[in-house]
Amino acid sequence: MPFDAVFLSAVTAELRQAEGARVDKVNQPSRDTVLLQLRGPAGSWKLLLDANTGHPRIHFTTESFENPAAPPMFCMLLRKHLVGGRLLALRQPPMERVAELVFSCTDELGDPVKKRLVLELMGRNSNLVLVGGDGRIIDCLRRVDFEMSEQRQVLPGLFYELPPTQGKLLPQQTPPALLESQLLRAEGRLDQWLLDSFAGLSPLICRELSYRLTGSADADLGQYDPAQRQQLAQELAARFAALDGPYTPVLLRREGVPKDFSYTDIGQYGGFMQSERAESFSALLDLFYTARDRAERIRARTAELHKQIANLRARTARKLEAQRRELEATHDRERLRQMGDLVTANLHRIQRGQTVLETENFYDPDMAAIAIPLSPTLSPQKNAARYYKEYAKAKTAESVLTGQIARGEAELDYLSSVLDELSRAESDRDVTEIRQELTDGGYLRQQRGKGKAPRQAALRPRHFRSSEGFDIYVGRNNRQNDQLTLKDAVKTDLWFHTQKIHGSHVIVDCDRGQPGEETIRQAAQLAAQFSQAATGQNVPVDYTAVRNVKKPVGAKPGMVIYDHYHTAYVTPDPDWAASAEVR
Repeated sequence: MPFDAVFLSAVTAELRQAEGARVDKVNQPSRDTVLLQLRGPAGSWKLLLDANTGHPRIHFTTESFENPAAPPMFCMLLRKHLVGGRLLALRQPPMERVAELVFSCTDELGDPVKKRLVLELMGRNSNLVLVGGDGRIIDCLRRVDFEMSEQRQVLPGLFYELPPTQGKLLPQQTPPALLESQLLRAEGRLDQWLLDSFAGLSPLICRELSYRLTGSADADLGQYDPAQRQQLAQELAARFAALDGPYTPVLLRREGVPKDFSYTDIGQYGGFMQSERAESFSALLDLFYTARDRAERIRARTAELHKQIANLRARTARKLEAQRRELEATHDRERLRQMGDLVTANLHRIQRGQTVLETENFYDPDMAAIAIPLSPTLSPQKNAARYYKEYAKAKTAESVLTGQIARGEAELDYLSSVLDELSRAESDRDVTEIRQELTDGGYLRQQRGKGKAPRQAALRPRHFRSSEGFDIYVGRNNRQNDQLTLKDAVKTDLWFHTQKIHGSHVIVDCDRGQPGEETIRQAAQLAAQFSQAATGQNVPVDYTAVRNVKKPVGAKPGMVIYDHYHTAYVTPDPDWAASAEVR
């Protein structure tokens, strides 16, 4: 993503409105992310600083983040040094991907001191460094010792130095004569030459410059003679001068999905991507990153739990398959009884040590000959008893296996529902409740920590309001589905669930009266959206009064039966759901 030095210049220009504000709070919701709550005469802001190695960034955010129960050590350090301090300035070294926040603080003796919080947006070398008034590093997110880098160490106690430059030219400061001489000697593709020669430009911007200058994003300089290159140099100098602004926050979408962003209009993709202007750079970055980051963070934190559930499900499926094969074998038990009868009828013809009895099968209308295996170590009577015993065993096994298979199918169905709800988890609290559900069910061992986990308020169901004003509630997991349907809802409320598809229970609060067709349709859409059929069309959703929903004795969490229902066929509408959610 093109968070290059020029884009950072556009963002920092926007962030300077917070200069003069005081630091009210510091939080660290994830390992690489720090949030500063700023308050000043011009307003309040939540400033996000992210040193993630894949997508570092800095901007104001309006999103809510879930903080860990115990704040990390780096967060505690920032609180100690920065809370109560005032943001004096936000600086950026020329054409460098470094944002430097200067704060007016006090030291341990109460004397005024300036401290810096430096965000280095350097890809895999990204870092967040707290620097004291003496220029020494107090601490940082990622400590870099001599073994990790011989060129530059980042450790507490060392003097802070900016990351080394790559020796490239600064676009705005390159004289036209030098630009022309460089371009006359250049070879290869224009965009690659721009990327290799000038600091602060991303591959996207280099391709865009090539497109605007030549009409092709991958133009080859070998096609241009000296006179044409001189003309390119003049046009390029004008483009470089425009890098100082003004800037326009632009989001690039492909088939409605955010794919890229920039500080200027992008024309190289033609109709392949659609450009959309945002109201601010912070709004642009919030839109682009927040949903994806949340999904990635939850996916990373649920990977091990997902693996455990998937293994349990696979083990249950294998066990079920074996039981079904055993049950299939019991269906041939009548033949065992018949063979026992035939052996009994021919006891006088069997000699001890005989291995096969050849006789007429009086169960066959044609009295066809049959060969019955015998055990030479058993007497004729015991050979007959062996067949009767195997017949009785198969008869008993059929009854036992039928019950085991029914319970196994219910367990397989339950584990599939847990995998579905895990795929829709939106926060750590969601994951914690799912883990606790599995622990209570005996599927996972209780996690043991060094201390007692802090008590947290119960997670509430998702809450929506229909266009007719009815409250609609959606369960987040199986245990919450039970609570919502069987305890919180009243008998006259309406209950919705996808037909034979794993998903959440949805309740329409009918305290206002009977809902109209629009509310029923919207509740059915929510049931489809929060299910395995979230991306489907014409999804069947059953709905009925809560009085018609029952939980069988011993059923797994979230498992119910119902009758006297209607079925609606709907297509999920995530945009409506986002606008109708009550937060």
